[in-house]
Amino acid sequence: MHLHILGICGTFMGGLALIARAAGHKVTGCDAGVYPPMSTQLSEQGIELIEGFGPEQMALKPDLYVIGNVVSRGNPLMEAILESGARYVSGPQWLGDNILPGAHVLAVAGTHGKTTTSSMLAWILEAAGLAPNFLIGGVAQDLHVSARYDPARRPFVIEADEYDTAFFDKRSKFVHYRPRTAVLNNLEYDHADIFPDLAAIETQFHHLVRTIPASGRIIRPTHSEALDRVIARGCWSETVTFGADGAWQAGAPDDSGAFEVRRDGVDMGTVRWTLGGEHNRMNALAALAAAEHAGVPAAEGVEALSRFGGVKRRMELRGTVNGVKVYDDFAHHPTAIATTLEGLRRQVGPARILAVLEPRSNTMKLGAMAARLPDSLRDADLVFCFGARAGKHALGWNPAEVLAPLGERASSYDDIDALVAAVTHAARPGDQVLVMSNGGFGGIHGKLLAALEARG
Repeated sequence: MHLHILGICGTFMGGLALIARAAGHKVTGCDAGVYPPMSTQLSEQGIELIEGFGPEQMALKPDLYVIGNVVSRGNPLMEAILESGARYVSGPQWLGDNILPGAHVLAVAGTHGKTTTSSMLAWILEAAGLAPNFLIGGVAQDLHVSARYDPARRPFVIEADEYDTAFFDKRSKFVHYRPRTAVLNNLEYDHADIFPDLAAIETQFHHLVRTIPASGRIIRPTHSEALDRVIARGCWSETVTFGADGAWQAGAPDDSGAFEVRRDGVDMGTVRWTLGGEHNRMNALAALAAAEHAGVPAAEGVEALSRFGGVKRRMELRGTVNGVKVYDDFAHHPTAIATTLEGLRRQVGPARILAVLEPRSNTMKLGAMAARLPDSLRDADLVFCFGARAGKHALGWNPAEVLAPLGERASSYDDIDALVAAVTHAARPGDQVLVMSNGGFGGIHGKLLAALEARG
């Protein structure tokens, strides 16, 4: 079958394209701004990429158009598809109908930590010799790719996003996955462009819970009122908890970051790694509980996590110049920003942290979380915020006003070069520069490293 994928360079749709190709389909695709690294991965697999969404692509005459959620009404190719009466389907539905049936689907959902927990889980299964299939919104250092598929393998780890499926299907993506093992990592308000309030997101999580079989397992943290409400609406599967008072617990980390894991009060071993932060210990517990449901003993999972190398763009050290370290992190929600800074603070002690922030997500651009930003940045010594005044990523609020409670610690810029110059001027040996954005941020990491090198 020939599939033509609209929005192919997004992480999810690009991964889906790789999976479809591995399943034996002919795959072509298009996007606005075909760009690496996804474009490189796709081209290496013989997938033809077309720039833009021109209606002339109808001449390809694929058997099916697979639509990503970046496509909306008014898209010229989509309008041509609708006029022609050609067959089309959303990416998540195609995956759910054609790839996931018969698989042991291990889905990782939640407001935060989906990519990291999915990567940990896939790595544990890989280390146990299960060679899982997976589709993850990032690249784990140990797995090397974001998606992999072999129809002979039953485990399938998938990052289960609550964002809507497509312009014609406003259900969350994860309702199409029908998991047997589901991690509900946490639940907060997010995606203000899609959901009016937290209750609307809870409804989508409840729909996910309704699809899990009685022999399935739901893994969730203790002390989450939002998830309490989700489960109270109906639950037909085993529920396993992690965190304080949970079935799975993590001991306090030592100076190296290593911590003990306990399952029902029994010591399962020590995870020996350098990843910082309470959030990563919770992600680890969730991954261990999910891997156990797929047949990996807890002690074996703990040993595997001790060899986990982390995920790109999750506290990834991009370089060190003259004693100044520059990190890249995907944090873009106030809770994620706060936990990321907290983890770095515990790691570096009294060293200065320079937080460089791009509020780029739709939720942040709309200002739904802006009031929470000052408190989320409390562990930073200096804060540099980028806010475009016009264009696709323009903010609907004034960063200078929002960050005013931080006083002289905070400054805002609408020009990346000016931002780079300010950070470079402020940085001194021993500083930790933490760049946080869910986008490319104009290649700021390379610009900062180059500017620091030039400064000498």
